[in-house]
Amino acid sequence: MNVFYQSMMPKLLFSKIRIYEFKELIRNKNQTKTLDVLLSRKKQKSNIRCVLTQKKTEVSHSPLQDHRQKLADLLENTDYLAAFQSFLQSEFSAENIEFWLACREYKQIRSTGKLSSKAAEIYKTFLHSTAQKEVNIDHCTREEIKRSLAKPDLGCFDKAEKLVYRLMEEDSCPRFLKSEAFQNLRNMSRNPM
Repeated sequence: MNVFYQSMMPKLLFSKIRIYEFKELIRNKNQTKTLDVLLSRKKQKSNIRCVLTQKKTEVSHSPLQDHRQKLADLLENTDYLAAFQSFLQSEFSAENIEFWLACREYKQIRSTGKLSSKAAEIYKTFLHSTAQKEVNIDHCTREEIKRSLAKPDLGCFDKAEKLVYRLMEEDSCPRFLKSEAFQNLRNMSRNPM
């Protein structure tokens, strides 16, 4: 901190800050919140109290919510899905949508024998360190899935699927929505998104 500002500001010392008291104000993550901490000083230095006020501001329309809805719509519509897949191929990130689709297909399997072989195939194709279509997920998730292959269940790829979906939602989808391919398809389509 600059020496000028240090000399101008009163020195406040706190022996403990009780963070757990602030948690109640931060519980609902869907609303944007601004927290203002007001410090008031009585006559003595030891009598400093902290008053926490909360301002809620509602966000009616954020761009991130747009992309979430748009990606969900893209994945439901076969024409838009095909265009999105082509776009990802042109950007050398088609493995993301292929992995996501493989996970969706995997969840439809009812036979335990097929479940085990499909899980091994998905791991080998998308998650193994030498996979040609390796998706970008963290090491812990990769190892967790590797351990679950001994006895795979329908949810063994859920965490990785969510990570890849979020990556597409925050990175690929916004670029696709601005692309010429999307604009052309939307103009030709009867059901514009």
